[in-house]
Amino acid sequence: MVDITHKRTTLRRAIAEATVRVSKEATIRAIQQNEVPKGNVFEMAKTAGLLGVKKTPMLIPDCHPIPVEFTAVSYEIAGLDIRITMEVKAIYRTGVEVEAMHGVSVVALTLYDMLKPIDKGVTISNIRLLEKSGGKSDLRKKVSTTVKTVLIVCSNAIVNGKKPDKITPLVQDFLEQYQLSVSDAITIGDEAAALREGLEQMSGCGMVIIAGGTGLTPTDKTPEVIRPMLDREIPGIGETVRHYGDHRTPKSLMSRCFGGMKGNTLVLALPGSSAGMEDALHALFPFLLTMVDKLNHDS
Repeated sequence: MVDITHKRTTLRRAIAEATVRVSKEATIRAIQQNEVPKGNVFEMAKTAGLLGVKKTPMLIPDCHPIPVEFTAVSYEIAGLDIRITMEVKAIYRTGVEVEAMHGVSVVALTLYDMLKPIDKGVTISNIRLLEKSGGKSDLRKKVSTTVKTVLIVCSNAIVNGKKPDKITPLVQDFLEQYQLSVSDAITIGDEAAALREGLEQMSGCGMVIIAGGTGLTPTDKTPEVIRPMLDREIPGIGETVRHYGDHRTPKSLMSRCFGGMKGNTLVLALPGSSAGMEDALHALFPFLLTMVDKLNHDS
């Protein structure tokens, strides 16, 4: 299976359809008048479809078991065609489009099975996904921002050449998937004066990402230096990162990640470790970009 542990839980929705075509009007009348020998065609097929949705991960090898929380089946008769529509919803880390398509396929097959004793010309066609929503890919389509993003890396070890800079390429690679790039990157020591100066120089940009310096020791650490420089803090940023990390590492409760606004500049102070920073980025993006996008268009 594909690794989805880094994804956030969001509301997922998918609608799929299939068409069952009968060969004579008598078959349609038998359905409408509930005269099909095998029973109520629409109700039986609906029940089969619900089971089909729930059994999807047992039959499609790479599908994850998903806690499906809503399923609905509807029918529309047009001439000799029966159009089946299935909607599926779940709050989870991956989408439900395969579940919707599998479910609607089972509905169509059940119709075929129940109608074949009275109609040998039944066919199934047009099984397809109509729409899907939820998750990062859906939100990414709604965000059109090309906001200028700068990166400040706080690390004495990197400045002194004791270890390579792995943070800058990590952030650059991550942002590329959202059509963003780091327009400027600077590396400074952990001193408070250098951090203040670095942030002042970057004021006026759309987004400043600060990595490193968010340890537990309060003296001259990122939160104590940056918070007084912000016009307002956005509590949800730190809360979101800690909630995301709580499901993945017990150390998340110690995270001092936070963010806020300095003028029209969004300032993000991320953890110093590569793993912690990557978790924070996954927790915040692309959801945070809706705010950045709005600021970009309003400015």
